[in-house]
Amino acid sequence: MYRGITHLTLDEKGRISIPAKYRGEIVASCEGQLVITVDAVHCLMIFGLPEWEKLERKLMDTPNLDKQVRRLQRLLVGHASECEMSRQGRILVPPPLREFAGLEKQVTLVGQGKKLELWDSAHWNQERDFWLREEGASESLSQVLENLSI
Repeated sequence: MYRGITHLTLDEKGRISIPAKYRGEIVASCEGQLVITVDAVHCLMIFGLPEWEKLERKLMDTPNLDKQVRRLQRLLVGHASECEMSRQGRILVPPPLREFAGLEKQVTLVGQGKKLELWDSAHWNQERDFWLREEGASESLSQVLENLSI
């Protein structure tokens, strides 16, 4: 499981160094084979190849007569890019994906269980602050969260 936040620097070639705490898991679970794709909130999602293939199979098996399903298939599968973690623990983020997420120099890697999210650091801070303000103003939880004890 990937958890935690790490602030990283995107180098001039568009690479990031995966934190050491994740490297062993990435090698063990997918031999360094990763897939990067877009998220609707303008960040990138990074999956180990086997985890991505499960998600991709489910998504592509979903009847696509619904325009939201087709839209999600186009976004996630259409932008998916395979990459391999180098021996030094670096991955290259393809230029179209860097452009989509507005990645410049300072980026934030966020563990999200079975995947990682890669954000432009300023955008991450802005969204995080918005979510915190929004959560504080919310009076009711969704049905999914009603029984969750924190």
